[in-house]
Amino acid sequence: MKQLLLTTCTALLLFACNNESSTTPSDSDTLNKTAVVETPKEKEQAWIPVDSATNMKAMEAYATPGEPHKMLAKSAGKWTGEMKMWMFEGSPAYSTTVTSVNNMILGDKFLQAKHNANFDGMPFEGIAVTGYDNASKQYVSSWIDNMSSGFMNMTGDWDEATKSITFTGKQKSMANGLMVTYREVFKFIDDNNQVMEMYGPDPKTGKEYKLMEVTYKRK
Repeated sequence: MKQLLLTTCTALLLFACNNESSTTPSDSDTLNKTAVVETPKEKEQAWIPVDSATNMKAMEAYATPGEPHKMLAKSAGKWTGEMKMWMFEGSPAYSTTVTSVNNMILGDKFLQAKHNANFDGMPFEGIAVTGYDNASKQYVSSWIDNMSSGFMNMTGDWDEATKSITFTGKQKSMANGLMVTYREVFKFIDDNNQVMEMYGPDPKTGKEYKLMEVTYKRK
């Protein structure tokens, strides 16, 4: 549903293997056997051993909320949003009202936002979880709702000049199974006003267009 509206895993060790063939004569000199030797091209850097003290210090830094988390915490509370959606570029806007309840969770590391709305008599529920990954130095966002069966995962960067986070992510199209790129711009106007803009491909032309805008005000 985040296609229409608008969170930890550990990296696995990957080996790129190079197959080398060698020919060894048999005792009768009439048959050759081909031996395939698998050797890793390179080791994943994450698996280079570190001492326990260094590892513990890194874990503590990874788990400690910082200034980005404090910024997210300012959005905790109750909000109302005026939503506009466009089915394609130039189409009439569909409008509705959204209510959101935001709370910091898991040791003030993530902002959980529960959204409720009504679409022509159909109740809508959606949950967004937003955080800041201390390792990747990026904001991360995940979205689920009652009108879809998938997750929308996005990563983004803070722009100090515009006081906004621009997220990007991919999701499979429910219509044709192809991967579709989406872009979300979340603007922090002030402590009581926010604007979220969602962009995606126009279903007619494939060009990016603004498919949704939500103007939030704190209750």
